[in-house]
Amino acid sequence: MAALQPLVSHLQTQTGQSLHNHRLSSVGGGDINSAYRLQAANIDWFIKLNRADLAHMFVAEAAGLRELAEINAVRVPKVIHFGEFQQHAYLVLEFIELGSLHSRSASLFGQQLASLHQRPQAYFGWAIDNTIGSTPQHNTRDDDWVSFWRQQRLGKQLQFAAANGYAGSLQTQGEKLLEKIDGFFSDYRPHPSLLHGDLWGGNAAADNQGQPIIFDPACYYGDREADLAMTELFGGFSRDFYAAYQAEYPLDSGYKTRKTLYNLYHILNHLNLFGRSYLNQANSMISQLLAELN
Repeated sequence: MAALQPLVSHLQTQTGQSLHNHRLSSVGGGDINSAYRLQAANIDWFIKLNRADLAHMFVAEAAGLRELAEINAVRVPKVIHFGEFQQHAYLVLEFIELGSLHSRSASLFGQQLASLHQRPQAYFGWAIDNTIGSTPQHNTRDDDWVSFWRQQRLGKQLQFAAANGYAGSLQTQGEKLLEKIDGFFSDYRPHPSLLHGDLWGGNAAADNQGQPIIFDPACYYGDREADLAMTELFGGFSRDFYAAYQAEYPLDSGYKTRKTLYNLYHILNHLNLFGRSYLNQANSMISQLLAELN
């Protein structure tokens, strides 16, 4: 912790907050960043650290949190400060004690997420590129959702996979899927919503008043089904959450098929981040989707 004392002094200068007699402790749970809790008189902050050359990740995360906060549908941590200091990039947020989403808070979260998604945006994409995990996520503006998903989501992940040595059927079948992707949207035209973008169970919780809170976003404007699909990918949320969302903003019947299309993006990303253990799942999902189109 002593090595971080110059950063604490830097933050005191940058924020104008007194950090005398502070307490600094390590916080576990992250795969990409180091994390710490900084406490002082009237101060309780959560600090993420990474290499200085990855500062763009924190710039985009701060932008996403601030845009989510502006819509004020679901609580997010307040952004305190971000920047670079010596060899580190950092992001400082308010520290929030997190608990599980129980029945009432899960239902409230479903309602709040539906409210977020009902707010229409002007285009697909986002003002800046960001990352999904540590993988580049391209957000060039597009008025055509199918084109956006084909080129900037699945197409990019397949390119990254090829560069990582995953050739063969993943690429040949993946190209077939890209060619036929319009078939999933023959009678469905989504509008752009602000998405969290990485909405698995580890990025949603409740505060100590039972209010839902979301964090670690990978924001962009897209089809709200993409957010809902990811909530089902790694264990899923509770039935209370889905029932509340559905009551507030019913899903199109085609979602049951398209959710595999949307979750393929995240499985390909996990393949690119974590390796071959995700290859069979990615191939299986592509085969399933192609079978739907025959």
